[in-house]
Order: sequence, then C-alpha cells, then structure tokens
Amino acid sequence: MKPSSDVVFALTGNVRHNSRALKQLRLLSNLGLSVTVLSYGPPCDSDALCIPGTSLHILPRPQGSGPCFFWHVHRQFAYESARLPARIYHASDLYTLPAMQRGAKYNRGQLVYDARELYTHLAATVHRPWVRITWRAVERRHISDAAAVFTVSDSIADHLACIYAVPRPIVLHNVPPRISVRPSTSLRVMAKVPSDTAILLHQGNIQKDRGCRLLVDAMRSVHAAMLIFLGGGPLKPALQAYVKRENLTHCVRFLDPVPPDQLLSVTATADVGISLLENTCLNHRFALPNKLFEYLQAGLPVLTSDLPEMADIVRQFNVGRVVCPSDADALSATLQDMVNNIELRKIWAANTPRIFGTFSWKIASERFAGAYRKLLL
Repeated sequence: MKPSSDVVFALTGNVRHNSRALKQLRLLSNLGLSVTVLSYGPPCDSDALCIPGTSLHILPRPQGSGPCFFWHVHRQFAYESARLPARIYHASDLYTLPAMQRGAKYNRGQLVYDARELYTHLAATVHRPWVRITWRAVERRHISDAAAVFTVSDSIADHLACIYAVPRPIVLHNVPPRISVRPSTSLRVMAKVPSDTAILLHQGNIQKDRGCRLLVDAMRSVHAAMLIFLGGGPLKPALQAYVKRENLTHCVRFLDPVPPDQLLSVTATADVGISLLENTCLNHRFALPNKLFEYLQAGLPVLTSDLPEMADIVRQFNVGRVVCPSDADALSATLQDMVNNIELRKIWAANTPRIFGTFSWKIASERFAGAYRKLLL
C-alpha cells in the first residue's frame, strides 16, 4: 500500500502549544517529508500549523481519567495510525507509543519514540506503585521495537538504557533555536507591574510538585517584586483561589499562556525566571525543562531547584541561583537577594549566551535529522 505520508506524528497534548513537537515538525519539513499529525486540542483547519508538508488531524479528547481514559486514547490513535500508511510512526509521548507501534506493524513502517519525560517516575505516580508498574510494563514492551529513541537529558538516557537494556537514546535537549530576542513590554503591561518592581516569572503549566504553592507562600516576605504565573494547568484555578483567599493578589498575578513563537519576547520582559521542581520523583531529579532554556535564551538569570541536571548548568555557567524548594526560609531569602542585587543579575544575564555553545539547538537538530536520515535510507 502506498504511504499517505512519510511520517505519522502522534501527541496526546495540543501540538500547537508544544514547542518541542513544533521544532521537530519543522525539522521533518526541512527534510522534505510529508507529515500527518495526530493531536488533541480545539478544532482547526488542517493547515493550522503553517508548516509546509504537514497536515493536522485533531481528535476528540476522551472524557474521564485513569485507565479508562488511556484505553480510549489508545483505541483512537491505534485506529488512526492503522488507516494512515506511512514510512515512520513517531510516538511523541509514552501514551501514544503502543498505538504507534501497532500502526507501524500493521503498515510495515518503522517506529520512533520520544521519551520526553521519565514516564515511569512522574510526580503523578508517587505513592501509586501499580500505576508506575503498569507504565513500566508498557514502555518495556514497546521501546525495544523503536528504530530510534529520543529523550531530553543525559540522566534519563542512561536510565532508560540501563533498565530496558536498549541502545542509549539520543539526547535532544529542549533548547530553543538561537534567535535575536527583543523584549516586549507586554508582560509588565498585562500584569500591571510598576517599573520599580522586579518580575519573577514562572512560565508553563501549574502542576503537582512544581513548587508553585511554595513560591506563592514565599512571596509573603519578598518585597519590591511581583510573581507572575504565565500558563495554564490543572492546578491553576485552585492556586488562584488560594492567592485570593490569602490576600496575596498584590504580589502574585496569573496570565494565560502565549503561543510558542511569541513566548521569548514576552519572557524577556521579566527579571528572573523560575523553575522550581520538587524532588519528589526521578523525572524531576533528571529534568532539563523547556522553561530553563527559554529563560536563558531570553537572557534571564534563573532560580532553579538544587537538582543535578539543572543545578549543574546554573553553577557551571554562573547564570543564577539554586535552592532547595522545601526550605521555606532559604527560598524567601534567595528570592529577595535576587530582587535586591541588580548588579549581580546583570552579571548572570551577561553569562547566559555562554550556555548555548554546549547546549545548542543546532546540535540537537543535527542529531534528530541524522537519526531520521538513517531510517529513510
């Protein structure tokens, strides 16, 4: 059967808001490949991604949660992948991996897996051993069928290679392409922040164990600063209610997410970027999140958790501070010191370009394109 496209690319999130997926889709387009994208999200035109050679199919998101939800997810993506003949089936998360494996087998294509998280050790699986065991069994069953596996950090690559006895996955750091970033005034204007007040920015989803509540509580004793949450997430309504109940609206603001292509100019308006993952699971311990590189690309000094992957970058390149999120006094003191010390913030900001000699989207894109070229020989 003649392939309907070169690649079927599947993601359970909204691909239009996923910077990692969008970067990969642009690379596939640059390779001259036709791509059919399966994703959840609001309905749209098939060309809404505006990436040449790429068509977007929005699937209706199943209701509910837990095993029933994921069973319906599997059935949806498996059905779609089976009826879309392609050369490569790209599972952009663990939740689509079994379905893409099924599509690849049915249509005699090749399977690619992007382990963008350490899925068997997510914060959501803490104290839920049966959930962790189930996802480990799923990943173990299908990862060995993948012709190429990608991931986001060296620690996760080493972990996956060890526990599944597979070749070490290819590391694609979540680094934005190097562009000239011009700060806009939109963040300060939208949040109504006075010019003499420092902006402490947390961008991305408000989720479990990301230190969001800890940050809010720390703001009780931080002066001349505004904490802004830029993004959505399942815990956003509860955190907004907590801020209002605790009378902290004078120092904490919430803004809706902005499109990935506009994000860096908005991010650059802030004074400090924050990524405060709590040390509750291996996924957090090994993480190198998008937002860390986005802050640094925008020239922001950063405050991160004292976890190995993130802390190593901050210390090696001298671009900010690290702190233990659970130490409330240390968190408040570190935030206040970063607010007060404008000259040190300038030094940290001046150091941010140095990181991209080591952590480069050019390097990541060459690894990604190289892996695909081998599959297409």
